[in-house]
Amino acid sequence: MTSARSLLDIGDLTIDELQTVLDLALRSVESLGRPLAGSGVALIFEKPSNRTRQSMEIAVAQLGGHPVYIRGDEIGFDTREPVEDVARIMEGYHSILAARVFVHSIVERLAAASNVPVVNMLSDWSHPLQALADALTMQQCLGDLSGKTIAYVGDYNNVSRSLAEAAAMLDMHVRLGCPPGFDPDEAELERIDMLGAASIELVPRAQDAVRGAHAVHTDTWVSMGQEDDKVARRRAFEGFTVDTKMMALADPSAIFMHCLPAYRGFEVTADVIDGPQSVVFQQGHNRLHASRGLLAFLVGVR
Repeated sequence: MTSARSLLDIGDLTIDELQTVLDLALRSVESLGRPLAGSGVALIFEKPSNRTRQSMEIAVAQLGGHPVYIRGDEIGFDTREPVEDVARIMEGYHSILAARVFVHSIVERLAAASNVPVVNMLSDWSHPLQALADALTMQQCLGDLSGKTIAYVGDYNNVSRSLAEAAAMLDMHVRLGCPPGFDPDEAELERIDMLGAASIELVPRAQDAVRGAHAVHTDTWVSMGQEDDKVARRRAFEGFTVDTKMMALADPSAIFMHCLPAYRGFEVTADVIDGPQSVVFQQGHNRLHASRGLLAFLVGVR
């Protein structure tokens, strides 16, 4: 068993540690020093990425480390080599292993076998790096999040799960507006509630989820790997497009958030995502700051 501190899910942090990571994300690069000087960080991508690759590479470089980008086919988890062998070899080269994978069990196995920290850059179960950037953005825009209401509209997926975890740990009221068949079950709602949510509610109508909310989030209806279900998914999500009429139901000072890439005219209209309430590019830029804060935390910066 490894004693290295990893981040596979937001819930791997305590509430205080989550806030510490967010505080580190706000610190200047200079104040963090160069805790990764002379160190490599493996960035393993089974799934391609725009924001994740760029934010993690720059974050590693800003902390003095050397990022090494590795395609999934260069490693071949469980085809060329067992996951455990990959972890044991790479820990001899790198101070941190990070992986963006299709199946969550891969990062779990990496962490179990590794003596250096492992970071989940995305799996089918969770997307903690995105949730850190989301929480950072909400704090910047809304201040203290305790007692504020967050509404997520759409598919309960890896992005919304990690977002709900972070929001719960920050004492927010969490509303999930999900169509039947794309919603969390009762056990999942109870799990999120136990993380410290002011409240958590599953709402079948998107409009009711958004009503009075301080932050409105959505995500694509068709994620990478779900292209074959595109027609069926778009039919299932009719009425869940975030438009100006829906945003008018939120708090007057509400912000709109989307992890990107976005498909205008489907999960969100152009006048919302490109409008004055949208903070999606600030949110996207915060992927860098949140990643830097997390990496600094994992190597002991406080």
